[in-house]
Amino acid sequence: MGNYIIRRLLLMIPTLIGIMTISFVIVQFAPGGPVEQVIAQLNGQGGGAESRLSGGGDAGMSMDNFDSTASDYRGAQGLDPQLIADLERQFGFDKPPLTRFLLMMRDYLTFNFGDSFFRNSSVIDLIKDRLPVSVSLGVWVLLLSYGISIPLGIRKAVKDGSRFDVWTSGVIVIGYAIPGFLLGILMIILFAGGSFFNWFPLRGLVSDNFSELSWWQKIFDYLWHITLPVIALSVSSFATTTLLTKNSFMDEISKQYVITAKAKGLSERKVLYGHVFRNAMLIVIAGFPGSFILAFFTGSLLIENVFSLDGLGRLGYLSLVNRDYPVVFATLYIFSLLGLVIGLVSDLIYTWIDPRIDFEKRDV
Repeated sequence: MGNYIIRRLLLMIPTLIGIMTISFVIVQFAPGGPVEQVIAQLNGQGGGAESRLSGGGDAGMSMDNFDSTASDYRGAQGLDPQLIADLERQFGFDKPPLTRFLLMMRDYLTFNFGDSFFRNSSVIDLIKDRLPVSVSLGVWVLLLSYGISIPLGIRKAVKDGSRFDVWTSGVIVIGYAIPGFLLGILMIILFAGGSFFNWFPLRGLVSDNFSELSWWQKIFDYLWHITLPVIALSVSSFATTTLLTKNSFMDEISKQYVITAKAKGLSERKVLYGHVFRNAMLIVIAGFPGSFILAFFTGSLLIENVFSLDGLGRLGYLSLVNRDYPVVFATLYIFSLLGLVIGLVSDLIYTWIDPRIDFEKRDV
């Protein structure tokens, strides 16, 4: 297993470089870069990065830093060419693309992500500030999704075709069909002072006076704020894991070794959790890396906007829209690296659940 882990770790290097290279090349052809937005602001055309970022609810942003990928600034007619050259130099676009890419990857090896173009803050500080929101949503969604879906899927497999199986399938399908952001808006209307009840807060992860609360009040306040966003984000995630667990267990239950175990007089619980569980859970674990990345970084984007939560999903989206490339590339680098690491962890969990699996004998 040691050699396999080393090979996988070494394979992450070209994979990560490939992801960043493709993204960097695509960005070179993206119109409307930060320099063009700054020039539009100087020409009084509006719609620049500063106005959009300010409208997005982010504080502490300025036009002190700039960047772009375009070399043809048609909107800059009438401006001093020296000003444009100064902007390009401040952005770092006075260097050839290959040089800029190599310098960026050199810095990223030490997790030096530089400063944001449109915020008075370093990229790593922006990520740290918004990480608690994404971690909170991701952890609770994963706990609820796997903690409820796996036992429910096992029960549905055992009771296949029963009334319990039918009505739970109906509830799961309905929950899956409802978009999370739409459910979030509905819950705000019903329970957050929209039109009916005012039981939950409308926005934020904690209250403004959080630091003044006692430890047990802080726990209650945090849970009070996170309840609606987690419910909205979790409901649609139950269906896939539950049905995958059910189908996997049903496939294993019909195999000969299960019939033999039952014929020996083993209890149903012993058969399920002593024999079937290891084999049936392999396919469920295979989907864990994707669920992890989705829950932590991408699936919460709309929920963060609905409940006004400043998480990594919202940060990445606003940065992409406003061409804040240091933030865009840094979040992409971190997400890609975490995805590769989680994939390796998933393989290690495979071998922990079923020792018969030996990745050493397989090509990476």
